[in-house]
Amino acid sequence: MQTVAELRAACGRLACSQETFPFGPTTLVWKVGGKVYALSGITGDPLKLSLKVRPAHGDGLRAAHAAIVPGYHLNKRHWVTLTLDGSLPDALVGELLAVSHALVVAGLTRAARAELGLISEP
Repeated sequence: MQTVAELRAACGRLACSQETFPFGPTTLVWKVGGKVYALSGITGDPLKLSLKVRPAHGDGLRAAHAAIVPGYHLNKRHWVTLTLDGSLPDALVGELLAVSHALVVAGLTRAARAELGLISEP
């Protein structure tokens, strides 16, 4: 993934994903249940994508990949910023995007998840 169109397509495949521009016309923010799971400046070359991670996983990612750094303007333990310059495999970027989405969904209340259709009520 290296283009805004590719990011939009990948996020669009995630359940209940919403595109927003709360920080102005150049920062695309994806949310689920009103909570942010991904952010990207759309004018950068290369693009940068910030995602939520588990702290221990983030440490390992940063150590293994030069294109992954602590989250820019975000909590450095819980967010990473990926430079989408082609050095990261698309599969890894897609996996990290899905994990970020899942972490945010898991943090929603049961009622909020049920309202979004992300769990079924017994």
